[in-house]
Amino acid sequence: MKQVALTLAVILLMSACGKVPITGRKQINLLPETTLMSMSVANYQEFLSTNKTLSSNANNQAQMVQRVGQRIASAVETYLKKHGQGKRVKDYKWEFNLVQDDAVNAWCMPGGKVVFYTGILPVTKDEEGLAVVMGHEIAHAIARHGNERMSQTLAVQAGGVGLGVAMSEKPELTQNLFMQAYGLGSNLGMLAFSRSHESESDKMGLVFMALAGYNPEAAVGFWQRMAALGGQAPPEFLSTHPSHDTRIQNIREFLPEAKKYYTPK
Repeated sequence: MKQVALTLAVILLMSACGKVPITGRKQINLLPETTLMSMSVANYQEFLSTNKTLSSNANNQAQMVQRVGQRIASAVETYLKKHGQGKRVKDYKWEFNLVQDDAVNAWCMPGGKVVFYTGILPVTKDEEGLAVVMGHEIAHAIARHGNERMSQTLAVQAGGVGLGVAMSEKPELTQNLFMQAYGLGSNLGMLAFSRSHESESDKMGLVFMALAGYNPEAAVGFWQRMAALGGQAPPEFLSTHPSHDTRIQNIREFLPEAKKYYTPK
């Protein structure tokens, strides 16, 4: 019986293994992505219903969010299909919204549900700056970072219960983990992922914005402006977030690779 259980566990792990686009890092996602996308739709609609969404018909900034999002999403889909990873966006139904909120925040959930807060626009400054954040947030979703975090945490907090059972018998736990994994409604949205996930999304985001015709060099200026916001940042080893200096240095080092994908439009 134990041998059968072990065999099934190995099969599950093998079937859940995959490689992250661009970086090629191996990862294990135990949760069905379709389940997370269903949760995304419900949470996204609830969020929009309780926050002031700016109409792209009357707001230039909302128009810019949609324009940049659609350009990057199209470029990402083309790239993934060309490299045999189109299944990562197979059922994506992209949405890009701008909400009235002073928080310096933005996020993208599974299925391509994206929200920008007006508070981040003074930092993005222009369309290329906005593309830095858009590429980064879309990268989190494409890399399935939230699935990784939820899989790891649910496996521990569910007390050894199978993941499928935990999702059906402990819906509150699953919902809380979803909210934490994606930073939904939190002023700490970009702190929701680990340092390794943040660094990976930085690299992927540079490539994604470059594929869409935005100069990835704009990322340096954006993170310099983020650093200039001030505040008492925790030491890097206590943070889930790379220090601004480390992040900017890593971006500078990766720029030559990212610019290989860049053709101005």
